[in-house]
Amino acid sequence: MVDGAAPPLERLLEDVREALTHLTEVEDASHLRGSVLVVDDDARLADITARGLRRMGFDADSAVSLRAMRPGEILVFDLSLVEALDGAAYKQVQATRPIVVTGATDPASRALAGALAASDYLVKPVELDELAAAINRRMAEK
Repeated sequence: MVDGAAPPLERLLEDVREALTHLTEVEDASHLRGSVLVVDDDARLADITARGLRRMGFDADSAVSLRAMRPGEILVFDLSLVEALDGAAYKQVQATRPIVVTGATDPASRALAGALAASDYLVKPVELDELAAAINRRMAEK
Protein backbone atom coordinates (compact mmCIF):
# COMPACT_ATOMS: atom_id res chain seq x y z
CA MET A 1 0.00 0.00 0.00
CA VAL A 2 1.17 3.47 -0.86
CA ASP A 3 -0.41 6.41 0.98
CA GLY A 4 -3.16 4.11 2.18
CA ALA A 5 -4.07 3.01 -1.34
CA ALA A 6 -3.37 -0.38 -2.91
CA PRO A 7 -0.77 -0.38 -5.71
CA PRO A 8 -2.17 -0.46 -9.23
CA LEU A 9 -3.10 -3.92 -10.50
CA GLU A 10 -0.70 -3.64 -13.44
CA ARG A 11 2.20 -3.03 -11.05
CA LEU A 12 1.28 -6.12 -9.03
CA LEU A 13 1.04 -8.25 -12.17
CA GLU A 14 4.40 -6.96 -13.38
CA ASP A 15 6.01 -7.86 -10.04
CA VAL A 16 4.48 -11.36 -10.16
CA ARG A 17 5.71 -11.88 -13.75
CA GLU A 18 9.22 -10.80 -12.77
CA ALA A 19 9.22 -13.12 -9.75
CA LEU A 20 8.05 -16.05 -11.89
CA THR A 21 10.76 -15.34 -14.46
CA HIS A 22 13.44 -15.44 -11.76
CA LEU A 23 11.96 -18.61 -10.27
CA THR A 24 12.00 -20.31 -13.68
CA GLU A 25 15.66 -19.34 -14.21
CA VAL A 26 16.62 -20.77 -10.82
CA GLU A 27 14.67 -23.98 -11.43
CA ASP A 28 16.22 -24.43 -14.89
CA ALA A 29 19.72 -23.92 -13.51
CA SER A 30 19.17 -26.34 -10.66
CA HIS A 31 17.93 -29.09 -12.99
CA LEU A 32 20.98 -29.13 -15.25
CA ARG A 33 23.27 -31.78 -13.89
CA GLY A 34 26.33 -30.97 -15.99
CA SER A 35 27.69 -30.53 -19.47
CA VAL A 36 28.40 -33.66 -21.54
CA LEU A 37 29.83 -34.24 -25.02
CA VAL A 38 29.01 -37.62 -26.60
CA VAL A 39 31.48 -38.46 -29.39
CA ASP A 40 30.69 -41.61 -31.38
CA ASP A 41 31.47 -42.66 -34.95
CA ASP A 42 27.75 -43.46 -35.32
CA ALA A 43 26.07 -40.04 -35.54
CA ARG A 44 22.62 -41.52 -34.94
CA LEU A 45 23.73 -43.29 -31.77
CA ALA A 46 25.55 -40.18 -30.51
CA ASP A 47 22.43 -38.09 -31.06
CA ILE A 48 20.10 -40.62 -29.39
CA THR A 49 22.44 -40.83 -26.40
CA ALA A 50 22.70 -37.05 -26.08
CA ARG A 51 18.90 -36.67 -26.33
CA GLY A 52 18.44 -39.28 -23.62
CA LEU A 53 20.93 -37.50 -21.39
CA ARG A 54 19.14 -34.18 -21.95
CA ARG A 55 15.88 -35.82 -20.81
CA MET A 56 17.75 -36.83 -17.66
CA GLY A 57 18.76 -33.22 -17.01
CA PHE A 58 22.23 -33.04 -18.54
CA ASP A 59 23.34 -30.35 -20.97
CA ALA A 60 24.38 -32.91 -23.60
CA ASP A 61 25.71 -32.44 -27.12
CA SER A 62 26.70 -35.03 -29.74
CA ALA A 63 29.41 -35.20 -32.38
CA VAL A 64 31.11 -37.72 -34.68
CA SER A 65 34.55 -36.21 -34.06
CA LEU A 66 36.25 -34.44 -31.22
CA ARG A 67 35.71 -30.70 -30.92
CA ALA A 68 37.02 -28.13 -28.45
CA MET A 69 35.75 -28.95 -24.98
CA ARG A 70 33.87 -26.45 -22.83
CA PRO A 71 35.19 -25.91 -19.30
CA GLY A 72 33.95 -28.68 -17.02
CA GLU A 73 32.45 -30.71 -19.86
CA ILE A 74 32.47 -34.49 -19.44
CA LEU A 75 33.54 -36.50 -22.50
CA VAL A 76 31.76 -39.74 -23.43
CA PHE A 77 34.07 -41.17 -26.07
CA ASP A 78 33.74 -44.13 -28.46
CA LEU A 79 37.02 -46.02 -28.26
CA SER A 80 36.92 -46.80 -31.99
CA LEU A 81 37.75 -43.14 -32.70
CA VAL A 82 41.19 -43.29 -31.07
CA GLU A 83 42.83 -44.24 -34.37
CA ALA A 84 41.61 -41.00 -35.97
CA LEU A 85 43.17 -38.77 -33.28
CA ASP A 86 46.37 -36.86 -33.90
CA GLY A 87 48.82 -36.32 -31.04
CA ALA A 88 47.23 -33.11 -29.77
CA ALA A 89 43.72 -34.55 -29.87
CA TYR A 90 44.91 -37.70 -28.09
CA LYS A 91 46.35 -35.55 -25.29
CA GLN A 92 43.10 -33.56 -25.16
CA VAL A 93 41.10 -36.78 -24.69
CA GLN A 94 43.54 -37.97 -22.01
CA ALA A 95 43.24 -34.68 -20.15
CA THR A 96 39.45 -35.04 -19.92
CA ARG A 97 39.62 -38.53 -18.35
CA PRO A 98 36.80 -39.65 -20.67
CA ILE A 99 34.07 -42.16 -20.09
CA VAL A 100 34.89 -44.73 -22.75
CA VAL A 101 32.08 -46.58 -24.52
CA THR A 102 32.89 -49.42 -26.86
CA GLY A 103 31.70 -52.70 -28.25
CA ALA A 104 35.14 -54.21 -27.61
CA THR A 105 35.80 -56.32 -24.54
CA ASP A 106 39.30 -57.57 -25.32
CA PRO A 107 42.30 -56.82 -23.08
CA ALA A 108 43.94 -54.60 -25.73
CA SER A 109 40.89 -52.31 -25.80
CA ARG A 110 40.85 -52.12 -22.01
CA ALA A 111 44.56 -51.25 -22.08
CA LEU A 112 43.88 -48.54 -24.66
CA ALA A 113 41.16 -47.08 -22.42
CA GLY A 114 43.66 -47.16 -19.56
CA ALA A 115 46.20 -45.29 -21.68
CA LEU A 116 43.52 -42.66 -22.30
CA ALA A 117 43.13 -42.32 -18.50
CA ALA A 118 39.47 -43.29 -18.87
CA SER A 119 37.39 -42.80 -15.75
CA ASP A 120 34.97 -45.57 -16.83
CA TYR A 121 34.85 -48.33 -19.44
CA LEU A 122 31.30 -49.14 -20.57
CA VAL A 123 30.46 -51.86 -23.08
CA LYS A 124 27.79 -51.14 -25.71
CA PRO A 125 24.88 -51.27 -25.64
CA VAL A 126 25.03 -48.92 -22.66
CA GLU A 127 21.93 -48.25 -20.58
CA LEU A 128 21.31 -44.52 -20.05
CA ASP A 129 21.05 -45.01 -16.28
CA GLU A 130 24.46 -46.69 -16.25
CA LEU A 131 25.95 -43.87 -18.34
CA ALA A 132 24.33 -41.21 -16.14
CA ALA A 133 25.82 -42.89 -13.06
CA ALA A 134 29.28 -42.83 -14.67
CA ILE A 135 28.83 -39.15 -15.58
CA ASN A 136 27.75 -38.33 -12.03
CA ARG A 137 30.79 -40.16 -10.62
CA ARG A 138 33.05 -38.24 -12.98
CA MET A 139 31.44 -34.92 -12.02
CA ALA A 140 31.89 -35.72 -8.33
CA GLU A 141 35.64 -36.01 -8.95
CA LYS A 142 35.88 -32.44 -10.23
